Order: sequence, then structure tokens, then C-alpha cells
Amino acid sequence: MSRRASLPGADELFRRTSSEPKVVREPEVAPAPVPEVDKSTRLQVAEEPSKKAPKHDEKITFYCTRQDLMALEKARLELRSVHGVAADRGRIVRAALHYVLEDFDARSTDSILLRELDD
Repeated sequence: MSRRASLPGADELFRRTSSEPKVVREPEVAPAPVPEVDKSTRLQVAEEPSKKAPKHDEKITFYCTRQDLMALEKARLELRSVHGVAADRGRIVRAALHYVLEDFDARSTDSILLRELDD
């Protein structure tokens, strides 16, 4: 007598149990409203040459609040839908960082960075 258990084969495990295919209905979702965009603006944006992202040699990780992340994502979506600018979150953060540091170099004690960090 063998101590080995008799198991079903793959054909038995993965066989069809009925001849009729099961129909899965997806829930109906109302489409999101599309904001009105001036067509002349859209054409101007579309005709601009695309800029290549600069090569990045360094990486940094930072933590943010859920509200900060939602605001960043909202800005990304608005840039795309209203202004026709496709930018990922990293590109937006790099632009904001550049702006804040440039402002700090120019205005030092009256800079946005210093005011934000003093609070």
C-alpha cells in the first residue's frame, strides 16, 4: 500500500463546470465632467515643441501628508486637462523646488521658504 495521496490532475482542477459562459456585469459609473478648454489655447500648447526631461543623477525620498499628496495630484491633473502639460509628480516637485530656492537666493529674509519655515 502506497503512502502517497492520490491528487486530481490539472485537467480535473481546471475543467469547465458549465457550457454557458458566465457574464460579469461591471457597475455603471457616470463619466467625470470634462472642463471647458479654450481651443486656441489647446492648439498653442500642442504646437510647442516638447522639452526633454534633464538627466537625474541623484535621488531623494521625502515624506508628505496625505493632503500634500492629494494637492500635488490635483495640480498634476489640472496641468494636464486644462493646460495640456503632461508632467509627473517628480517634475512638478522639481519645478516647485527650483522656484522656492531661486526665491530664497533673491529675497533671503523675505523669501517664501523662510516665511513657511518660521511658522
